[in-house]
Amino acid sequence: MTASAASIPVPAAGGRFFTEFTKLCKGLAVILFLGHILVQVFPSAAEYLALIPARTIPFAWNLVTAGYIEQTIPGVIVSIAGLLLFGKVLEPLWGAKELLKFIFIVNLSTSACVFITAIVLYYITQEESYLYTPLSGFYGILSGLLVGIKQILPDQELNLFVLKIKAKWMPSIVAFISVAVSFFLNGSVSYLPIILFGIYMSWIYLRYFQKRLEAGLKGDPSDEFSFSSFFPGIFRPILDPIASIFDKLLCGRTQKPEATGKILDGSQFPGSGSIEANRRRERGQRALEQRLAEKLAAVKSSEGSPQPLQQQQPPLEDDDASDKV
Repeated sequence: MTASAASIPVPAAGGRFFTEFTKLCKGLAVILFLGHILVQVFPSAAEYLALIPARTIPFAWNLVTAGYIEQTIPGVIVSIAGLLLFGKVLEPLWGAKELLKFIFIVNLSTSACVFITAIVLYYITQEESYLYTPLSGFYGILSGLLVGIKQILPDQELNLFVLKIKAKWMPSIVAFISVAVSFFLNGSVSYLPIILFGIYMSWIYLRYFQKRLEAGLKGDPSDEFSFSSFFPGIFRPILDPIASIFDKLLCGRTQKPEATGKILDGSQFPGSGSIEANRRRERGQRALEQRLAEKLAAVKSSEGSPQPLQQQQPPLEDDDASDKV
């Protein structure tokens, strides 16, 4: 399957394009839209729903609500579009329950890290802006969803204007651009910790804690999903020894029996983490190919003109053959 074929547009006739998105993602998209409308109609609502570190102790719920409040029109458009597109890739592979759990954990942990960072920066600089600037946005979760796509489909090429970039580099590119932009646009600094912590906390969850029932394992110990895989190969000899320290701190007692893998009779064999990672990528690739086949069928049906019954029979046979394949 080529990248150009994967980018074939789907006809929107009859609302078919919107119905392809999952119910969970459409529901969350509605929440993002309503949250944006709420803070536009009642600006004071941002003081209770956005993350304001000085008020988080009495209003602890903003650790959860802040992730679903977009205060700008471009922000809500990007968040809804990214949620629908990324969720359409991940939910068929993870399931709605796991995707919702992932979004909740990444959102809460990202907000907690942003809160702690703001408090630390205040004590270092004595700048009250760190305590009273409303912080909110879905960008942390969007960055985390990119990490999930990196895990499942690392070699899938994405067409970005004139560039073709593999999915495994997208979180790194988003982080690099966010850091670069923060030097030129002061307003973007408030989004930087949300994006960076979103990437890191989603990797922590997927690397060490996500349960994979089909394999009976927890996390993803494969080398292809290590912390150094987010960086160019030239930095990996430096990063791997540092990352190994955090590996021991986070899961030093549990990683060994799970990373080596088990077969049915209980014996262990090395390298099964990479084998399971390959199987997961194969499942993701098959899911994409299935969706591509559905898109191609939709394109053919929309482009074809009404024909007599005798002329419609050959395409029906082709569809039957494709279904059998």
